[in-house]
Amino acid sequence: MPTTNRAVTTQAIEGHTAVQPAIRDKLPWVAGLFLFSLIIPWIIELGALRLSVSRFILIATILPCLVMWMSGKAGRIRTPDILVILFCLWCSVSLAVVHDLATSFQSGGMMAIETMGAYFLARVMIRNEGQFYGMVKAIFLIILLLLPLSLYESVTGSNIALNMFRSVLPTQIDYFMAPRWGLRRVQSVFDHPILYGVFCTSVFALVHKVLGRNVSPMRRWGRSILVFLATLLSMSSGPLSALVVQALLMSWGWFLRGFRYRWHVLAAFFASLYTAVSLVSNQSFFEFYVHYFAFSQDTGWDRIRIWHYGWLSVFNHPIFGIGHNEYQRPEWMEPSIDMFWLINFVRFGYIAGILMFLIFAWVFLSTALKQGLSDQQNDYRTAYLISMAGVFTVGWTVHFWNAPYLLIMFYLGSVSWMQDIDSNAVQSSTVTPGSSLRTTVKSS
Repeated sequence: MPTTNRAVTTQAIEGHTAVQPAIRDKLPWVAGLFLFSLIIPWIIELGALRLSVSRFILIATILPCLVMWMSGKAGRIRTPDILVILFCLWCSVSLAVVHDLATSFQSGGMMAIETMGAYFLARVMIRNEGQFYGMVKAIFLIILLLLPLSLYESVTGSNIALNMFRSVLPTQIDYFMAPRWGLRRVQSVFDHPILYGVFCTSVFALVHKVLGRNVSPMRRWGRSILVFLATLLSMSSGPLSALVVQALLMSWGWFLRGFRYRWHVLAAFFASLYTAVSLVSNQSFFEFYVHYFAFSQDTGWDRIRIWHYGWLSVFNHPIFGIGHNEYQRPEWMEPSIDMFWLINFVRFGYIAGILMFLIFAWVFLSTALKQGLSDQQNDYRTAYLISMAGVFTVGWTVHFWNAPYLLIMFYLGSVSWMQDIDSNAVQSSTVTPGSSLRTTVKSS
């Protein structure tokens, strides 16, 4: 596998500095193929199995990726790797207890392929900043490819993207929702408009700070505005609130860029805000958030009810959850649980819910606390953490499934390369597409 860094050597020849750039590391074609497969909405029925192009790719790659991971070709085994495996195993056990072995094998097996497959594909394929850059670029190009069709859908109300794919093979239904601001909520090739918004908003900070590094302000802001526009077309409060969170965090980091403890101060501020809302308001912090950051009061109250009845279900079924059964609620409530950070508790019990929290928290905190990064790597790390903060935010108002779920698991595996960087090495920015050429010095 490629090393974490590639050195750039310089030689003085005839009074000039001759620069020998290292080979640029690009996104492996398998990872690129997987990312582009996320926007192919074909549904392929094989007996009782409901497959997609992305699932086919994961089925083909999961075993080779696991072999490479176990053989050390993706760095040493780390705690999140084990947590991902334990999560999948526990979900299968829960399904076997609540339903039967056949359900555990079929549904649990597919969940393991999606969760472990996407995570370990990124874990193995994204091994340095060049490949990380390639991942962000690929996702941005996907959004750019969909944007003209999304604009057409928003204005005319016709989902031209889904109709084009449906003319070849079956796809999910065209999930038409009531317009907002006189425009259709864009679904594009995804199962729901909110998932289109999640897909787009998840890469906002990454596009701005990774693709936008060492390019002109016009190119940087132009790309960011395109991602903002794509997210806006979903007309969903969850993705838009995640985008706002990312914009505020980037602004905070820029305005206080000379202050070393700016992120410590921000963490203390949010801790104080959480405490103040909990003590002063008659609402919990979650209720406060969904009440004031939803597009409509009805949407906010719906999620508050999901929160209450969802946790009531967890208290009644704490160990193995309810599996694929419906949770107890008033008859007039919709059966869906639009809350990713809650639904694993409801379906598979406390252990599964805690494991998913730990996967996210461990990746986030270990990345945040990593020492010895170059300027470029530190910028990439900051962009990643801000994007993940947006994902964490939107997860309280949205359930991730199908393509967005695969993308988020891919994100969680895509940053492990930072942990393998030698903290004792003296580094400066390396060469990536769009960056200026600078010398990298590494200690022996």
